[in-house]
Amino acid sequence: MAGKLNLDPKVVRAARRLAARAGRPVVELARSHTTVSVERAVLRLAGVSGADSDGIPWVNRLVDAVREDVGLGHGVSLPVFAALAEDGGGDLTVLAQKAAAGSVRFRVPEGREAGAARRAAKTATTRGLRLVDRRRAERDRLIKRYGDPTQRPWIYLIVATGDIYEDIPQAQAAARAGADVIAVIRSTGQSLLDYVPEGATREGFAGTYATRENFRLMRAALDVTSKELGRYVRLTNYASGLCMPEIAALAGLERLDMMLNDSMYGILFRDINPIRTFVDQRFSRQVHARAGIIINTGEDNYLTTADAVEAAHTVTVSQLLNEYFAHEAGLENWQLGLGHAFEINPDLPDSFRMELAHALLARELFPAAPLKWMPPTKHMTGDVFRGNLLDGFFNLAGALTGQGILLVGMMTEAVVTPWLSDRDIALQNVRYVLNGAGNLHEDFVPAPGGFIQARAHHVLGEAVDLLEKIVDDTLLTAIADGTFGIMKRPPDRGKGLDGVARHEDDYYNPVTEALEA
Repeated sequence: MAGKLNLDPKVVRAARRLAARAGRPVVELARSHTTVSVERAVLRLAGVSGADSDGIPWVNRLVDAVREDVGLGHGVSLPVFAALAEDGGGDLTVLAQKAAAGSVRFRVPEGREAGAARRAAKTATTRGLRLVDRRRAERDRLIKRYGDPTQRPWIYLIVATGDIYEDIPQAQAAARAGADVIAVIRSTGQSLLDYVPEGATREGFAGTYATRENFRLMRAALDVTSKELGRYVRLTNYASGLCMPEIAALAGLERLDMMLNDSMYGILFRDINPIRTFVDQRFSRQVHARAGIIINTGEDNYLTTADAVEAAHTVTVSQLLNEYFAHEAGLENWQLGLGHAFEINPDLPDSFRMELAHALLARELFPAAPLKWMPPTKHMTGDVFRGNLLDGFFNLAGALTGQGILLVGMMTEAVVTPWLSDRDIALQNVRYVLNGAGNLHEDFVPAPGGFIQARAHHVLGEAVDLLEKIVDDTLLTAIADGTFGIMKRPPDRGKGLDGVARHEDDYYNPVTEALEA
């Protein structure tokens, strides 16, 4: 037995072995398929940028033209770079413009021509990956210069008005008030756009569009604030939805520090095709691994639709699967912001003790991961006084169980988009708890054989049972049956399926080749 919960190491090892067995067929599926977004990400790293007069990125126009002529199964790199050589070896974005006008046609090169195209594609994408490497080195230098926050958990606060130029001063004010991580939540519905908008944006819906220019502007502003405060302020956005690989690439190019990147969120809550999602998430996580980005997973969302007590074990199963997929893609433990949430109905007897059991179980299963602890949302009633108290209990649970990243809860959840004053009160709540009880996890040890230990053992046991069933039935079947978040999502349906292609024998992707080397 080990740790505060006296978990049986044999049971923990069995759970991880089962997660690997359940996940392996999905990885093989991802390794044998590509998507339009994977191919667009490759071309973005090769240097394609900009958009047409309708706001459609040139990279979309280029990939669509290649797909129409030769399909996706060969990858776009060889057809594109062979066409570029025929066109005189100029600029990829100009080639995309010509393709959109119908003046360039694509074919799959062979022999020496294919070898030359392969070398050209590798050279161009290597330049993009080297920029990602430089951005990672910049982060390391700035953290060394300014330092990390002195306390854990890091305080994570959401800012998003729809206007990036309004977001910037709000984000800077939040950092001055104590936030360590600024998350710019995306405009509603962006996850279902099969393109990434271009440029700085000034209107959005309950959020701000994720674009490369918005990333650049916010990162530059927070660098100024980091210097002012003497601590590095991290920036988060969302690599999910139909453009997951592209947004991951843009995040690496502009030095974002964390990205929302769950293996199943888009499937369950945006009805994106499961195969599309698993292919995209593997590539995006490979990019995150290279960029030194911490991923945040979305298990907290399951508990907004399913019961947080009855479905607690599905969170543990998803965390174990997310860990397996992340490791397979090259992410290290320090990059795994595995998600979980304070979503048990507070009217239940012993609800807080169960929250502690669930939070401590995650902490002990993943001791080296910076777990992301999410605040109550489902049972916030609009009573702001009750909500502020409930957030205080959430903050205390995070301190007691040694969470790594704490998302600031808002007492006005389910009432309004938070006012600046709401954020200020919420940050006061966090600071009060962390100042008074931030190190309480050093003293907190549940009673041997008591309620908290028994509850944690029960949840882990249920998780092992479910993993055994998933191994027998396959993960895709489990998702189709509504195992996670009670959403039923079959593999032959969902948005984005038409953007998936099986690899042909000559498929080539220079970015995947480099990331797997």
